[in-house]
Amino acid sequence: MSDSEPALMPGAAPMGCHALGRRALGLGALGLLASAGLPGPRGARAAEAMKVAAIFSTPIEEPWVTQIHHALLKAKAEHGIDYTWSEHVAAADYGRVLREYAEKGVPLIFGDAFAAETVARRVARQYPRTAFVFGSGQGPANPNFSVFDNWIHEPAYLSGMIAGKLTKSNVVGAVAAMDIPEVARLVNAFFAGAREVNPAVRGKVTFIGSFFDPPKAKEAALAQIEAGADVLFAERFGVIEAAKERGRLVISNMSDQSALAPETVITGPVWDMWPTVDVAIKMVKAGVYTAQDLGSFSFMAKGGADLAPLHGWEQKLPAEVRDLVLKKREAILAGDFRVPVIETTPRSE
Repeated sequence: MSDSEPALMPGAAPMGCHALGRRALGLGALGLLASAGLPGPRGARAAEAMKVAAIFSTPIEEPWVTQIHHALLKAKAEHGIDYTWSEHVAAADYGRVLREYAEKGVPLIFGDAFAAETVARRVARQYPRTAFVFGSGQGPANPNFSVFDNWIHEPAYLSGMIAGKLTKSNVVGAVAAMDIPEVARLVNAFFAGAREVNPAVRGKVTFIGSFFDPPKAKEAALAQIEAGADVLFAERFGVIEAAKERGRLVISNMSDQSALAPETVITGPVWDMWPTVDVAIKMVKAGVYTAQDLGSFSFMAKGGADLAPLHGWEQKLPAEVRDLVLKKREAILAGDFRVPVIETTPRSE
């Protein structure tokens, strides 16, 4: 995860290093919740490092998981937590791994419940004194199951504006995981941004049916390129490789992926899980943790999302486009423009 400043916003706070003051309102009420919250780490002495675990369905290199992992590594440095994790955990093993962490007395467990929603929630009910903070498309469950998601539709919209201005064929593509609301809203926001600046844009979308299948994503990207797409949204890993081979432009997703193909990757939505991880750890440490929806901590205004740095594209991107996107970014942060959340299935045109 890059610590560079977003190139479109000179003087902005570094990604992943947002000041505590930006979350002061969200944390200021914690003291009022003390009577309703879970107790602090069980049996922990003041000098002991708080244990935090994470369980992931995909490998660490999958961008969605990478961003959570990086935030927890930052928490290890800044909060002194004792962090451990399990990756690429099959759905059949999910419950067992979760129980192992809970039985060891780990007070806070992060994870992704999308592939094992029922199992994760069942285990959480069995360990009501453990705080569970999980990626989920459903709501929180009392007393201890909080939810979050990568609400990065705002920078996806800004990325779409760039794509709409740079396309020469007026065909932009998106290769995405699967047709679920959490993915659909990113693709729809990308297309909406492109059409705002270029009504002639036609969108092509392909779902690969997997959260992590780079070869299949690459194959889908190549097919879109053959169909005329000259700017692609790499919602999944594998698209950048195809765009690089065919000399097409690409918008990355979740993390700063410019290093994979500097001449091809312009920018893309970046998800910063630090605000979510930070508040969850502080609540558990203070003994005021309660089940809640932490999704808002992924919004741009709270430092949970932004555009990746432009790197070499800072000079190559037309000034008109940079200014257009900067103005819209400022409007989003000020609350003067709200990116629409559209979770219906995006259609190819």
